[in-house]
Amino acid sequence: MSVHRRGFLRGTAVATGAALLPMGTAHAADPVIVSAEGITLIGRSDGSVLVRGSAATDRVLLTHFMIKDSVLGQQRTFGGTPQQITLPDGRPALRVTYTMGSGAPGVTVRGTFDVTAHRAHLKWEVGGSGTLTPTGFMFGRTLYGTSAAESYEALTVWERDARGGIPYETNAGGAYVETWPDTQGFFCLPSTNAAYTSAAWVHSPGTATGPATAVTEADLVLGDLRPRAAGAIATARPLGVEVWTDQPFNLYQAAGQTMTLKAQVVNGGSAAKPVTVNWWARDYAGTVIADGTVSRTLDPGTAWDTSFTLTSPSQGIVFTEVEAVGGGHRALARTNLAVLPDFSYRAGPESMFGIANYPWLLKPGKDAVLGLLKTIGVKWIRIAYAGAPGIDIATLDAHGIAHNVELSGIPIGGSPEQIAGWADTNVARAIAAKAQYFEVSNEVNNPWMQGRGVEAYISDGLRQVTDRLAAAGSTMKVMNAGLGGMDYVWTERFKAVGGWDLIDAFAFHPGRGNFTPDYAPPPQEWTQGAAGTYWNFLGALRKAKQVIAEYGGNKELWLTEAYASTRPNAWWTDTYRHAAENVLLTLALAKSEGVRGVNWYQLHDSTVLHAQEAAPADIEYHFGLMNRDTSAKPSLLAYATAARVLDRASFVRPLVFADPDVKGLLFTTPDGPVSILWSRKDGYILNSDHGEDSWYASPEPWIDTWTTKTVVVAHSAAVNGTVVRELNCIGQERTLTAADGKVSLRLDGAPRIYYGLAASPDWK
Repeated sequence: MSVHRRGFLRGTAVATGAALLPMGTAHAADPVIVSAEGITLIGRSDGSVLVRGSAATDRVLLTHFMIKDSVLGQQRTFGGTPQQITLPDGRPALRVTYTMGSGAPGVTVRGTFDVTAHRAHLKWEVGGSGTLTPTGFMFGRTLYGTSAAESYEALTVWERDARGGIPYETNAGGAYVETWPDTQGFFCLPSTNAAYTSAAWVHSPGTATGPATAVTEADLVLGDLRPRAAGAIATARPLGVEVWTDQPFNLYQAAGQTMTLKAQVVNGGSAAKPVTVNWWARDYAGTVIADGTVSRTLDPGTAWDTSFTLTSPSQGIVFTEVEAVGGGHRALARTNLAVLPDFSYRAGPESMFGIANYPWLLKPGKDAVLGLLKTIGVKWIRIAYAGAPGIDIATLDAHGIAHNVELSGIPIGGSPEQIAGWADTNVARAIAAKAQYFEVSNEVNNPWMQGRGVEAYISDGLRQVTDRLAAAGSTMKVMNAGLGGMDYVWTERFKAVGGWDLIDAFAFHPGRGNFTPDYAPPPQEWTQGAAGTYWNFLGALRKAKQVIAEYGGNKELWLTEAYASTRPNAWWTDTYRHAAENVLLTLALAKSEGVRGVNWYQLHDSTVLHAQEAAPADIEYHFGLMNRDTSAKPSLLAYATAARVLDRASFVRPLVFADPDVKGLLFTTPDGPVSILWSRKDGYILNSDHGEDSWYASPEPWIDTWTTKTVVVAHSAAVNGTVVRELNCIGQERTLTAADGKVSLRLDGAPRIYYGLAASPDWK
């Protein structure tokens, strides 16, 4: 994410609370200098601090500090006096006592700057006001000779839970990355919002230390580093590891390619240490396909780049881990490498496959994200309009990806002017975007199953939209606000007060807890609450179909958000392996039930407001088909597998075998009949051995947890020698040979896809 840059006017008061420079400010006559390997700080007579790197090259000038105060507003420093001090550990440091303007009477700001190898620690202490707003603090800086625009990187650290389960990423702040022709710099902060940072000021929230005091701390790291390595140096972590490939999304297209996993290990401590790196790579079955160990001694503040090579399979996923061990400390990092061949999708706008949360991040770039969407079969984007994040509508149109809008913010209960203003603006936006559907707001039925706010939603939002579309002569279709769960109480009220006749498509979000997608309890048995059976998929979908049939009007059915959250070590959500199985089954069931469109939420783990920051406890953060680093989850391959198998498929009927626990769906396709089969011998409840709290030791993604394997005899397409193709949920294929018109299939709770079975494989 590029940070917006604008001109820097030194010596000019900023924002509100502008103040005049006091007369007669005293300055030190000579500069004050502190230095360590690879970095030097020079305190200048005007209170600024010059940062030099190796070879005495000027890199950064730290100019001013700006406070925020609920009474005084924004107030910045005007010069200051530098001096050298000695820290409690005996190291020298640079202190600047800043001068504040007349608009901040009684406010004091003091900066303390010290250095270790390749790192400057920056600390500003603010006092003298009981109305400080530390979340709005900023420091000023000027960059010299950079060769690229500043960018922002969220910092993360991999951790293991002492109780077990799988490792996961945690948030470790953020870094503003500066690039020079010969090196890089990283302003690392424990928290920051890149939207508030400009060319002149870095958003650097402080922490209250008393009723009238606060402190902001940051670190500047110089060196040829990866962002997470810089973060380890900034926080003096003994060891840090980052892994990556140079391939977008770590995604390869064919067998036999060299896949190079790169790693950077850093010593963030204060002393040299021997470091051993252990690495491994496993396939989807858990087989170790490559591993190794390498060692080196690392000086403090330095990094070690290494790499490991593998050969790509024909299709599938490779799980990798790199762990550094040294000096009694450990650090690890994980990523996935995947192989997904190209595919020619033939379904056009009639396809049901979409993405709900627009691919707004565009990492590593728009063309790469566009290529990925086309590779996995995405034909719909839920939200696209001029000025929205993500791929622009002209590009989507050029590549045959249809797009809708979902626009919220209805001023419920507002003045007529406010309501009209919202409707005028957003209807014009939707028409200009040539949206095919307008989804009028999102999940307005919260609290669930209570039927609140229906009349106000219709009068202040939905009817405002439909009236304006009609007046404009638009043929755009309208959806209700996608409901959170199949809220038939809200929907009944919606029909009773006239909302049903205003929509062309009914939209809802079938959230799902620790239940398989084919779990379909009757609505009268649904329980509410955070772990209620209200959050089921197939039962909700069938209730929606019942409502559509009963209320009439031939409404389309859209799942404008669909999910398979992989929050780690939590029993309510899917394991990584179950998620892939459930993505395939969710999409197959949606196709079988006649759903017009399914928008998967979302492309990769993240949140819109905190781009690529790790949020392990946030269930919505984990809805992605890819990980935070944009490497594929098994879910991504499952989505692509479903899109390919069902590209031009038509549902025929459910399959019914003698064993009632064996389930199946039969489709017809241009390539012949396709059967999707699974068994429910192990039930519909996932992670059922969980305890009383939310924690659950998630198994690794290569571990198959279905304990019961059932052999089913199905009919094949010919008497002898028919080759039956079996695909698992991520598209890996094996072949079976029929004899006497029959073939034995080994089924469990994971859905499998079969080509080459008879048109009635369950014929008795």
